[in-house]
Amino acid sequence: MKNQTTTILIFWLITVLFSSFYSGATMATPFPNLKKVGEGKLKVLFWDVYNSSLYNQTGEYQAEHFPQVLKIDYLRDIDAEDLIDRTQEEWERLGLAPAIYAPWLPLLTNILPNIKKGDTILLNVDKDQQSEFFFNNKTIGKINDQSFGKSFLRIWLDENSSYPKVRNKLIGLTK
Repeated sequence: MKNQTTTILIFWLITVLFSSFYSGATMATPFPNLKKVGEGKLKVLFWDVYNSSLYNQTGEYQAEHFPQVLKIDYLRDIDAEDLIDRTQEEWERLGLAPAIYAPWLPLLTNILPNIKKGDTILLNVDKDQQSEFFFNNKTIGKINDQSFGKSFLRIWLDENSSYPKVRNKLIGLTK
């Protein structure tokens, strides 16, 4: 009986150690060749909306140097339609012309899902400025327009973003 208990305990310990190591290794960065630049949490009034992280090759923010990956871990449910409406509002606020962003809205409608608390959306803008969206680690769509990725990232990274404290954390200006 003592040997059986010891064996079960050792098996359990190995399982816990392996799963901790494995999950830490796979969740450390969305792309293993990229380094985290910064991270920030968006809170609106007393609601936590999301945690966001920005990654690039150097770990130092450089505007429009790609690849860049923006990862958003949602802390509440959000409808896809609300995400797209908010994206359009932010582009308008940043002065992006409707003629530029209008073709992207139907693409986003086909890509972005309804969000549940705990979901993750990740945007990878690669070195060729091609944009790929991931939802909970699975690819959900690509946009090949080279202007899209940097325009989408502006929502979080532009000096005039709606949430400058989150922006400053993302680009590594503040912790």
